[in-house]
Order: sequence, then C-alpha cells, then structure tokens
Amino acid sequence: MNKKLVNTLRGLSVDMVEEANSGHPGAPLGMAPIVSALWLRHANHDATCPTWKNRDRLVLSAGHASAILYSVLHFAGYDYTVDDLKAFRTWGSKTPGHPAYNPHLGVEITTGPLGQGIANAVGMAIAETMLAARFNRPGYPVVDHRTYALCGDGCLMEGISYEAVSLAGTLKLNKLVVIYDDNEITIEGSTDIAFKENVPLRFKAAGWRVIPVEDGNDEQQVLAALKEAETSDLPTLIVCPTTIGYGSKRAGMAKSHGEPFGKEITLDLKQNLNLSNIPFDIDKSVYDEVRPLNLQRQAKRQTWEQMFEEYRKAFPELVKEWDSFHKQPKLEDLLLDEELFKANSAFEASRNSSGKVLNLLAKKLPNLVGGSADLGPSNKTSLDGMGSYSSENRLGRNLHFGVREHAMAAICNGMAAHGGLQVYCSTFLVFSDYMKNAVRMSAMMKLPVTYVFTHDSIGVGQDGETHQPVEQLTALRSTPGLKVYRPADRLETACAWIDALTGKQATALILSRQNLNNEYPTNKNGTFKGAYLVKENAQSQAVILASGSELELAMEAEKVLGDQGIHVNVVSVPCLETFLKQDKDYIQNVLPDNLRNRVSIEAGATMPWYRLVGLDGISIGIDHYGSSADAKQLFSEYGFTVERVVQAVKSLI
Repeated sequence: MNKKLVNTLRGLSVDMVEEANSGHPGAPLGMAPIVSALWLRHANHDATCPTWKNRDRLVLSAGHASAILYSVLHFAGYDYTVDDLKAFRTWGSKTPGHPAYNPHLGVEITTGPLGQGIANAVGMAIAETMLAARFNRPGYPVVDHRTYALCGDGCLMEGISYEAVSLAGTLKLNKLVVIYDDNEITIEGSTDIAFKENVPLRFKAAGWRVIPVEDGNDEQQVLAALKEAETSDLPTLIVCPTTIGYGSKRAGMAKSHGEPFGKEITLDLKQNLNLSNIPFDIDKSVYDEVRPLNLQRQAKRQTWEQMFEEYRKAFPELVKEWDSFHKQPKLEDLLLDEELFKANSAFEASRNSSGKVLNLLAKKLPNLVGGSADLGPSNKTSLDGMGSYSSENRLGRNLHFGVREHAMAAICNGMAAHGGLQVYCSTFLVFSDYMKNAVRMSAMMKLPVTYVFTHDSIGVGQDGETHQPVEQLTALRSTPGLKVYRPADRLETACAWIDALTGKQATALILSRQNLNNEYPTNKNGTFKGAYLVKENAQSQAVILASGSELELAMEAEKVLGDQGIHVNVVSVPCLETFLKQDKDYIQNVLPDNLRNRVSIEAGATMPWYRLVGLDGISIGIDHYGSSADAKQLFSEYGFTVERVVQAVKSLI
C-alpha cells in the first residue's frame, strides 16, 4: 500500500498547525495510518451526499487532533479547500481548533472535552439499533451502518468513558467500534505517571471484544482489524500502538502534543517523509489515489438508494413513518391536543404532570425515546407499556442509563445527532452538575435533547442539603442556547414539553417533587413567551414575579395585600431567558418601566433575578445550602412565607 497518502496527511496536518502557529501536531502524525484506513478505505460515507442516513458515523473523540480530520475530509471530497486548511483555527473558518458539529462537512459531533466522543458514539450506535429494529425488513436492511470512535489515552482516563463503555457492553452494541490511539503520552509526560491500567482487560471486563494491532503505523494491519470487527457480536476495541510525533525530532515526546514544531523540525519531518518542503504542496498522485476510493463509497450509497426505492414501493406505510421520524413535530399539531393541558387534580407535582404529558406525547410521537439515570420512578419519565431497550429488545423505548449522569447526557447528544429520534433523559436537578459539560455541548450544537430535572428545590425535604439544589438553576440558565423551564402547573409543564420537542435547541425542564396548584389562570401564549401576567390589578403599586412552586406563594401574597388595600400584579416566569428575548413592547406590557417595585420569589439562588427586579428590587431565594427536614418546615425556616413576601412588597412601596 502506497505510504504517500498517509505521509501527505501527516505533512498537511503539520502545515496547518504551523500556519496557525497553534494546535496539536503530535497526535495527527501518529494516527495518520488509522485515519486513512478508516475514513478513506473502510467506512461507508459519501461527500457528495454527506447526510446520507445510512452512512457510518465517524467520531474523532480525541478532538485536539482536528488537523488530521480536516486533512482526510479534504481528500475524501468534502467541502474543504486547501485555503480552508490554511485558515485552520482562524476566525470564521470551516476548520476550528476542535471539530464543530456539521454533518454537511463530515463532522458528526462536536468534540474536544475528552471522553465525550466515546459516549456520543454509544448514543449513535443505540440509535442505529433502534431504527434498524423498527424499519428493516427481510432483504431490505435500510438501517445497517456502524459507528466508529477514535480516541486517545486522555479519553480513556476521563470517567465518562468508563460510564459509556460499561453501558455499551451491557447493551451488546456490536456495531460500535472504538479505536484506541495508544501512544502512551500525555501533556505532562508518559502515561505511566497517572495511567498504568490494562486497558484491554478493562474493556473485556465490560463485555467488549478486544482486537490488538501489533503496529498502528501499518495501515494494512489497521484495515484487517476493522474488517475483523465486523464479525463481532459485541462492541469492539481496536488497540493501535502508535508514536506521537511520528517521523519528527519530537517523536515519542510529550512536547510534540500541543505546540507547533517550528521551521527546522518541520523541514526535517518533511524530508523524513519524502514530502515537498513547500507548505500545503500536495502531489497530484495523492488525489489520483483517493479518487477511486471516493467513487467506491459513492457507488455504495447509490446502491443503497436503489434498494430504498424498492423498499418504498414494497412498504409505503413504513416509508411514511420513516419520513415522520426524520422530521421534527410541528408546534401547532401538538397544541391541538387539549388532553395535554388538562389537570387530573387541583394539586399535583410538576414531575407527575410531566410524566402524564410525556406519556400522552409518546403515543403521538413513536420516535420519542429516553430514560433516566436510575431514577425513572422518581423522575416520572417511564413510558408506560413501551418496553425497555436492551440487547434482547431493540424496540424498547425506555432507556436505562444506570447511575451514569455524564455519559447519559453525552449518549443522548449522540442519539440526537444521529437523527431519527426525539430524545430525553432525566435525573434530580442537583445532579445536573455531574452532566453539565455534556448539557453545554447539547446547547452548543443546538441538539434538541430534552433534560428532565426533578426534585427542584429544598422541597426535596429530608434528603438534606446534598440533594437540595441551590445554584443549579443559575448554572443552567447561564448556559447559552439552553432553554430552562420551571413550570408552575400542568399547563405550563405541557407547554414546556411541546416547546422542547418542536424547538431547535436543547431544553431543560425543572420540575417539583411537591404538589403545585393547577387552578391558577396560567396560559399557553404567555408560557411560550417566557413570562406573563397571571394576575393584573388596576393601579398596581408593585409586581411579584415567581416561577414553579413559588407562584402559589405569590398568588397568596397578592390576596393578602389586596385585603390590605395594596394592589399588585403577579407575573409567572416559566422561562426567564425566553422572556428576556421578547420585543420591548411585550416586556413593557408585563413589566412596565414605571412599575419598579418588584419582588421575585424562587427557591434557588437569587442571582439571575436581578435582571428583572433591578438593584432596587427584592429577590427572595436561597443563597445557602439547605438542611434535612420536612419540606414545609424548610420553606418556612428559609423565609418562603406569605408574611415575608407581604413585608417585602410593603418595604418597597
């Protein structure tokens, strides 16, 4: 096999880092044979139809090695010109420092935070099995592709990889392959200083097949291992020993990881690899070599499309369902179902309301799937009668993630990025800390993952301060691109779910353990705008704002104040960040500038509320940790009382 292609990938990657004067040259030099074997010679994908639904999913979990990814995608025919490669790590380029989600450019998922790419790949593999079980018919394997993740030592040190690998083994995801670029080097030196475990044994213990490659620099050996992995009935780890900084004077050195080589070392490398000394100079023979490979992959995609046309004729109803799976539901269609908004009782915890709404929606949306981090009965996220997903039942719609919050969120990102499914996951709000970075990635990629966070406050009660969230709401609200709903009743909860499933971004639903009043005049339009007047009084002297369970407290205080001749408006704020994006006229209607006497109530950190009440307003919240006691006593002890709200309003007017 001609080494010119592999060495050109190496040289091009180093040129990109040199041009940018920043980046990671070491890993691309070591993993170039793996990348060439996987992306160009083995996997099924087609740059002429980059979003082909039956393409193999290829994930560079070691996202710092992005230069090699852009280089190979250039040769695979994706829309990367040499000028794009020269623009590596610069403003507005197609080639950012770490891969950014864009399937049209061959980037299946945003990677960079190490380990998450492995969990993303697990999610993609799960999605493949779910869709295959639903749509494949004898002679028509319309869903039949594999998921590959290329990782390094750092990925396997991160705890999320343990979580994801364990679940993948349990689920026997046999079309999942992780390729381990085993170069035994970290930024600080040899992996021996912090990482001496037997990685193959770890994977075997988790229920994986392990295929060792003697020399990761041998493209033929890598190809043989990839082919062997296709025969496995378990997920597969391919171990590829490589040399970081291969071919350079920094080969095998930690210093080759994350800084440019400089002119002297680069020229020496080019000489060793028999490459032109001119940066970005690509021999025509390399393009000649990849052209037939690209055409072969294109032909495979065309063969699949021919098969799908026959499938369309043989199974028109299935194709209709297939099309619906790959389209987002429309807001207006879900709003028509009045059953979603009807409360079953006057008082109901929003986690219970959510569970009922979720089950109604699941009947309308057969591709709505999800689960919990071992808290389904508490989170009320189980889909009744819809089975549990497992190695024996790929049609089950209830996912059991186990106590693996971080991996759960990243797996859902992979499922959403794969396409064809509406995905949600759940845990207690306080444990959102475990999964925050993966939630951030959802928001960054605009993936419509729905996060159901229950037990939203000190209302958790006797479980105590470890389980009572305080700062988590603020942390989630501060995340750009994430909608955070804290609904006050069944209607607002239903609206939050509908917005999450019909929107084009990640959404967090913050739900109560304690009962909420379902008899206030909440409304749909106002909920979708983030905040609205629930109670308006003529000649109002103040405004009380509240979210979730505290709306009841606001309404009770308004009544007491009214009896005393003090008129106030009450505003429900189910989604603070959505409200702040409304036009000025709407915001003025809800919170007029001339009505500056404002009090907010929320059983969480007060920090974000100053955006609405101003520095002269009063925010009633909790800026300290809780305690173990009955929920009613805690609310009383920490000042969530009618008397305190009334006193706060009076102090302002």
